[in-house]
Amino acid sequence: MKAIVAMILGALLLSACNTMEGFGQDVQSGGKAIERSADQHK
Repeated sequence: MKAIVAMILGALLLSACNTMEGFGQDVQSGGKAIERSADQHK
C-alpha cells in the first residue's frame, strides 16, 4: 500500500515540475513579445 502511495505522489511531483517548466516558458515568450513591441514603438 505504501508503495502505491509513493508512486502516486512521485507522479504528481513530476507532473508539477513539467507544469512549472511550461509556465516559465510561457512567461518568457510573453516577455519577449512585449520587448519586441516596445522596440517597434521607439
